Amino acid sequence: MAGITDMPFRRLCHELGAGLTVSEMVASDPSTWSTIKSINRTKFDQNPSRNALNIVQIAGADPKFMAAAAQYNVHLGAHIIDINMGCPAKKVCRRAAGSSLLRDIPLIKSILTAVKQSVSVPVMLKIRTGWDPTSRNAIQVAKIAEDIGISGIAIHGRTRACRFVGEVEYLSIAEVASSVDIPVFANGDITTPHKAEEVIRSTGAAAVMIGRAARGNPWIFNQIEYFFKYKKLVGPPSSAEFRRVLLKHMHWVHEFYGELIGVKIFRKHLNCYLPKSRDFTRFFNTLPTIKEQKQALVSHLDHNNKMGEKAA
Repeated sequence: MAGITDMPFRRLCHELGAGLTVSEMVASDPSTWSTIKSINRTKFDQNPSRNALNIVQIAGADPKFMAAAAQYNVHLGAHIIDINMGCPAKKVCRRAAGSSLLRDIPLIKSILTAVKQSVSVPVMLKIRTGWDPTSRNAIQVAKIAEDIGISGIAIHGRTRACRFVGEVEYLSIAEVASSVDIPVFANGDITTPHKAEEVIRSTGAAAVMIGRAARGNPWIFNQIEYFFKYKKLVGPPSSAEFRRVLLKHMHWVHEFYGELIGVKIFRKHLNCYLPKSRDFTRFFNTLPTIKEQKQALVSHLDHNNKMGEKAA
């Protein structure tokens, strides 16, 4: 979700029912903290009325750097520190960070201990079920985390080698959940309210974590919450609601990044919102200004709404 879960998107997901939202990965190397990318990743919604907790996800392989990164982000306003040991990206694993850490139990212990001792806020952990199918060690890592005082653990139900391919190992998540007393968050291919309920029931997890399924569909959080509460499905957003959210998201992105970067950032979001409108999104991707983007999107949405009314 790098490049997706920035402050505008987290703010939107929280507004649409997400209980907790987590930042993009922030590198633990202090030399990166002054870059525009890192600064943007550690900006939070300052509106207290939204009552959203600021969770910063840090990544790295040096215990001292990770502890310093935790302290730095708490100073910036993080309420919770989330340690990433689950990212399968090659550029992360080449630095011995992310899910590559699952091959080094002593280093896992050192990082978790250093971070936990460095801050007074809760510390969480994100992992996969192991490095590859021959070396699954999620239960071992979860027990270590619990003993050190980690407050919760999110598990993507695949190994690093599997990346995002193949069946999710919900059984492995269930085995972890039954082995520790800290909350376990189940993650992986949870795309519908029915799937969320099934995963909670089958794994015994405390909650589900939604990633890729929220791209272009931030309503999934309200849909899941409504289904859990009333045991009924809520329909997809109306055209008016779709328009409201899409325009709000675009405005927040433009406001947050400014024109030069904002028009580029919103293009990838729009491709997720309108996957079937290839001709329009290709045209939209050429527009260089906020004004042109807004005019084009409003016109497109109005046209589709009129076509929908005629069809009805």
